[in-house]
Amino acid sequence: MQLGRIELNLTTPRPRSPGTLSPGDLRLIGAHGGAGTSTLAALLAGAVDLGTTDRLPDVADTPLVLVARNTVAGSRRAVTAQHRLRRAGHHVRVLAIVDDGFGEPQDASSRFALLAPQVAGVVRVPFMPALRLTTDPTWISLPSKGRRALDRILALAAEPSGPASPGVEEH
Repeated sequence: MQLGRIELNLTTPRPRSPGTLSPGDLRLIGAHGGAGTSTLAALLAGAVDLGTTDRLPDVADTPLVLVARNTVAGSRRAVTAQHRLRRAGHHVRVLAIVDDGFGEPQDASSRFALLAPQVAGVVRVPFMPALRLTTDPTWISLPSKGRRALDRILALAAEPSGPASPGVEEH
């Protein structure tokens, strides 16, 4: 049984995507440990990993991306994290939902749908098997779906502050 072929690019890091927002201006915060925040920060080449919402960030008026796994537990923590951040005066521009490779349960999808109107956009980051085989995510050759998800995060984070219309979601 063949599960597919994974190619690693071990010689050249991926080029940074063009955009109006510099990745260095972007702040990512995990709704929970293991959400994929550090990996996304590395793939976004310069984005700042703020850890988890167990410790609220001391940043003002910066694009904030809330990262969560697409699991039931991840969606629960995302709801709690969004409420904590909002009470502390932070505005989450993007909810990045990282696919764990096992599909998204309906309970998780329902919670994420409730969060969608509270952020500028929702980006579903696809499962990328190559990330499980490396300690440095910047050295993998990103699939086009992964590249599009990262570009969408940057684009949504660059939008003016304030929630967008419900249902703004990228798959």
